[in-house]
Amino acid sequence: MASTPASDPTNTARRDGNQDDSPSPPPAAPVPLTPGPRASRLQQVFSQALLHTIRTNSYANFSSCFPTPAKHVPRSLESVWRQLNAKLEESAKAEFDDILHERGVVRGLNELDRLVGEAKHRRENGEGANSVPAHTLTAKELYQAHLTPILAKAQSSLDSQTEEVQRKNIQLASKVESQKQEIQQLLASLEAVVGDIEGAVESMREFDADDVLRKEAEQMDEEIRPSRPS
Repeated sequence: MASTPASDPTNTARRDGNQDDSPSPPPAAPVPLTPGPRASRLQQVFSQALLHTIRTNSYANFSSCFPTPAKHVPRSLESVWRQLNAKLEESAKAEFDDILHERGVVRGLNELDRLVGEAKHRRENGEGANSVPAHTLTAKELYQAHLTPILAKAQSSLDSQTEEVQRKNIQLASKVESQKQEIQQLLASLEAVVGDIEGAVESMREFDADDVLRKEAEQMDEEIRPSRPS
């Protein structure tokens, strides 16, 4: 019977050397869902824009559109103003969160942060574009290498959607301002009518201090009432 040949140390070293030359890359870390730098910056910009919009609708501007309620029931008017701003802020945040969730914005921007960080690290260490053999990359890493333009397109789309939301907010604010002006004109007309009525009553009182005309009118009404058809 032929004996089994002993293992050759040279062959073993050669195999070990080949494994060192082309090591299997470790699996990529999962993308965190906690907002990274770009996602946090996006949320910060949105919060600043929303805060600026709400501050524009200050109580001074709001109450100037409703002078009569502001004079007689300021607390009620201030309560309405606070509720309006709170509702506007709540609706805007809810719609923004829905967009982030539906588009997977946080995950995409975090992945973009990771790719940019890896690129900077390779550049700082003097690694060229072909420093990593392509055959050592996993399918996931190859997929992620082509992901940057897709993420850039997604970010561009998100920017366009954000601009569209801002444009609609501006149109909505303009519509609200127009309605406020109409309400203000209506209140002014109502105040003028009330003033005319008060002036007529005052003139009647000056002309008929003893209410003679009123008494005569009441007497005539009493006389005519029985003759009216039932």
